[in-house]
Amino acid sequence: MARGFGDMSGLLREAQKQAQSMQKSMAALEEDLKQRVVDGTAGGGVVKAFVNGQRELVGIKISPEVVDPKDVEMLEDMVTAAVSQALKKAAELHRTEMNKLTGGLSLPGLF
Repeated sequence: MARGFGDMSGLLREAQKQAQSMQKSMAALEEDLKQRVVDGTAGGGVVKAFVNGQRELVGIKISPEVVDPKDVEMLEDMVTAAVSQALKKAAELHRTEMNKLTGGLSLPGLF
């Protein structure tokens, strides 16, 4: 009977090693994603938003010709559209890279 527990203990140790390895890989991937930046554009590229793979907004670029004090609403709409597009790209990048790491296994809270 003790032999059965020995086998179980070995399996648990192996599972723990694999979990620790996965945690290290995920931490490295998260750091990599923080450095990778995608962009979203609006108005034919006159407004650009930059978001990293952690879905953090890291920058906005607005061409001077689009700045019209009489039509601030249009500029606001373009900024919103560019940020939204960049966030969607970042989410897809994050999902794709996590799928590579997890082999497509859906783990709650990761995406």
